[in-house]
Amino acid sequence: MAEHLEVDLGTVQGWESGRRPLGNMKAAALLSLRRRLGAMGAAPGVLGLLDPAMDADQIISAALDPAGWQAHPLASWVHTRDTAHMLAWALTGVAPSALARYVPAPRRGPSVAAPPLGTGDRLRVFDHLRETAEAAWRPSDALLRRQALYLASYDRSPGAVSWTAHALRSRRGDLVRRGWSPLWPQARSTATALARLGDPQPLLDFIEKRLVDDEAAETANLNYWAYWLGGVRLPQPDDRFMLDCEPTAWDPVTLLRGLTYGLHHAPGYVDLYAHTLWALLTSRPWLPLASPPLAGELTARTEALLDGGGLTERSRRELTTVHYVLRECT
Repeated sequence: MAEHLEVDLGTVQGWESGRRPLGNMKAAALLSLRRRLGAMGAAPGVLGLLDPAMDADQIISAALDPAGWQAHPLASWVHTRDTAHMLAWALTGVAPSALARYVPAPRRGPSVAAPPLGTGDRLRVFDHLRETAEAAWRPSDALLRRQALYLASYDRSPGAVSWTAHALRSRRGDLVRRGWSPLWPQARSTATALARLGDPQPLLDFIEKRLVDDEAAETANLNYWAYWLGGVRLPQPDDRFMLDCEPTAWDPVTLLRGLTYGLHHAPGYVDLYAHTLWALLTSRPWLPLASPPLAGELTARTEALLDGGGLTERSRRELTTVHYVLRECT
């Protein structure tokens, strides 16, 4: 590999070990590296995760050495699902789905299945996220608090779960205020984090009180999902992009794909996915025609959910509408 890239062996070993972070390369050299790796046969989906991986590196670096940063990375841009999943890989050992088949199987002797972050450093990162969330109390810190608190919920140790649940529930009043407000992104993030911790009711309340029948909130939900799932290509410095009403601001097929493959019967989450799919396909009923294979996959998944039990009345009604739109397009 070093010979093909025309670098010395120590450089490649430095990239692999983290001694020479890719983020320290000059922009032109990094661009050249991407193209050479692609020409050597690297999977495009893996190359596409280089930016989120470097984003995750920055967040971890800021947590381990806060004094070295004038502005916290979590206050500078709205991170995406890919960045969150790369962070989770380092902090929890769970590989992103896009990389799962590339992770080497366990074998005898030393082997690495996740980014090399020691136990002590993982604890320091989580402690930093909690301290950051507690200290970010000013209105101008809303993005920093929202993202630090959401990432802190990845810590599933008993004491951490209790702290996170308490911190999130202190914001539950935001979940039932009607419609859009500057606190809407925080309320959405709070509800989804609580659902991950096993409490789906706040997410159901959020859908009913802060999403349904409010045009601005429905627009914000679609915009955020599109950004989170990679349908918005430009990085966003804050949450204001969620109010963008321009219909060409994101790729609807990318959004449909992400929602389709994320649709499963997880308490709370299935309701948010169902409502978002309903909003997407009722506003763009032509969308299944853009990708018949994807429409077929979504049809199979909605039928499986509708044939099973445990759906709320709203989710069953909305998935029935989604199924009808799909059937009309095939």
